[in-house]
Amino acid sequence: MTGVENQAGRHQEVGHKSLLQSDALYQYILETSVYPREPEAMKELRQVTANHPWNIMTTSADEGQFLNMLLKLINAKNTMEIGVYTGYSLLATALALPEDGKILAMDINRENYELGLPIIQKAGVAHKIDFREGPALPVLDQMLQDGKHNGSFDFIFVDADKDNYINYHKRLIDLVRIGGLIGYDNTLWNGAVVAPPDAPLRKYVRYYKDFVLELNKALAADPRIEICQLPVGDGITLCRRIS
Repeated sequence: MTGVENQAGRHQEVGHKSLLQSDALYQYILETSVYPREPEAMKELRQVTANHPWNIMTTSADEGQFLNMLLKLINAKNTMEIGVYTGYSLLATALALPEDGKILAMDINRENYELGLPIIQKAGVAHKIDFREGPALPVLDQMLQDGKHNGSFDFIFVDADKDNYINYHKRLIDLVRIGGLIGYDNTLWNGAVVAPPDAPLRKYVRYYKDFVLELNKALAADPRIEICQLPVGDGITLCRRIS
């Protein structure tokens, strides 16, 4: 493993992107199963993102690998991503989709997206991406109002403002097809979901904790979906729409 790649891996560990108790075990997973199979474009984007001051926001390499395989398994073609950052998970998705696959990608910060865009373009998958800068909720409301997009998405990935996850779910459940998947990222929230009230949490972790707890409770009680919460990255909950 190169020095730069090692640095990128360390950034992920420092960013608490895995809930494994042993950093050595997580590093073993990365070095044995993830990095050797990581597409060159994803490796380049991961290394570029590792040097960004907000690198804690990126999707971890193991989660990127998981999403890429998941999308192939369900034969996804029409997808959506809310929260893009520099585009690591977006690239994982674009590489998994067929040549005529499409991703509606939304983020409030185009500058971060454009940091990864040259790498996405070099990978030959930029034509699959429809990037929209700005809040996602108004776009979702317009799509629902139009009525043309109901039940049209195979997969939707949400890694954005945790205080709006419930609001996203209320809309996305009608936009994903029956049998399709919605993936909510960070649903174990640095382990804070089981932290005692007086635990010394970072300010932003403490602020969003209750929103994540609210989401987890709501998803578990939603009869329209089947769920599976996985300790990959910072926790991802998959929701399969059944009605």
